[in-house]
Amino acid sequence: MSEVKTPWKDYMGDVPMHLEYFQGTMFEAVENIAHAYPNNIAFTFMGRSTTYRRMVQEVERCAKSLKVLGIRPGDKVTIAMPNCPQAIFMFYAVNLVGGIANMIHPLSAEKEIEFYLNASESVTAITLDQFYNKFEHIRQNTKIGNIIIASVKDELSRPIRAGYMLTEGRKIQKIPEDAPVIRWREFMDMARYCFYKNYRVERRAGDPAVILYSGGTTGTTKGILLSNMNFNALGLQTIAASGFSPIDGLKMLSVMPVFHGFGLGIGIHTALIGGACCILVPKFNVNTYAELLIKKQPNIIPGVPTLFEALLRAEKLENADLSCLKGVFSGGDSMSIELKKKVDDFLKAHNASVQVRQGYGLTECVTASCLTPKDYNRVGSIGVPFPDTYYKIVKPGTTQELDANLEGEICVSGPSVMLEYVDNPEETHNTLRR
Repeated sequence: MSEVKTPWKDYMGDVPMHLEYFQGTMFEAVENIAHAYPNNIAFTFMGRSTTYRRMVQEVERCAKSLKVLGIRPGDKVTIAMPNCPQAIFMFYAVNLVGGIANMIHPLSAEKEIEFYLNASESVTAITLDQFYNKFEHIRQNTKIGNIIIASVKDELSRPIRAGYMLTEGRKIQKIPEDAPVIRWREFMDMARYCFYKNYRVERRAGDPAVILYSGGTTGTTKGILLSNMNFNALGLQTIAASGFSPIDGLKMLSVMPVFHGFGLGIGIHTALIGGACCILVPKFNVNTYAELLIKKQPNIIPGVPTLFEALLRAEKLENADLSCLKGVFSGGDSMSIELKKKVDDFLKAHNASVQVRQGYGLTECVTASCLTPKDYNRVGSIGVPFPDTYYKIVKPGTTQELDANLEGEICVSGPSVMLEYVDNPEETHNTLRR
């Protein structure tokens, strides 16, 4: 076997080339943190905080309810939700009972939702009340047995709930009383009928856990099957590459959506296995985001270039003090050299001691697999690969390595690389090479 070349080794700084990886499930990785820091805040949502201890209790309750519904190991459960507590409880509960979470955009068109449900062979789905009609219209064309309907108001503090019902809540169509759905509270109450002592299903690190969707390089939408290890490795790699540790008690502004690898992998899972607090933002709105930046003083903000562009124009941030920021990360799209300079100048003018750091990745590796080093920035660069991740530049369509300064395709290898494209052996064979 030929020696693997790592010309980026000298630019890693304090980041190790290799890490030890947790060999359990995604839920177990989060549960370990909950045992270590039970009273830390796991997330806040529109004014209400949830500790790690309570989060794990709610996940276990949700898992028992899934068992009562008859969810078996390997069953697919579709989660069509914005960033809200029920999405987090359900995501880890599906993992706890050995199911596979099929993550989709709640604003998808009916035909797209039908495609996602059938491509994954989902048996149960959860969505918000405002998206009920879409699911009801296509339900008969799928294998969905149960639709669980959650509502944002169920997770709000009393004063905020009253305001929500007078504004956003008024626009939501009422679901008929006799609709064939299970309301979130009824669903969670089912836990008391769970007589399975072993509602926890033993799964290994390499077992499939999540399906995310991507157009990929060919432009056709494909389901990407990812394992527990893919997510746990990504979290540990990101923590190592970014230079933060669980004892820092950091707050992350989690605005990237959970149906996207960036939002789910970094904004939720990395934050939670790093003992941080996720400030859940269900919908991006530049004014709300600016208010949260000022009021909540987060330490880490991951975002896409368009989000940072919007922040530069936010009037509310004109005199804001952003010295709280310890990490600003851009991914999901390439950030132009001009925009990076503008964002860095903006951060400096608002007392932040950090610059924006760019990552590069793909859904086939959950999300990022490469990041600009902390103290070294080369203009126009995507940084250096994560620990245990190897990049080489190859002649397109081959695995033949090219010399430096030639244009080619990135060939990536590491612990976050997907298991397969769902039900697409040909595409899998073309993409995954030995």
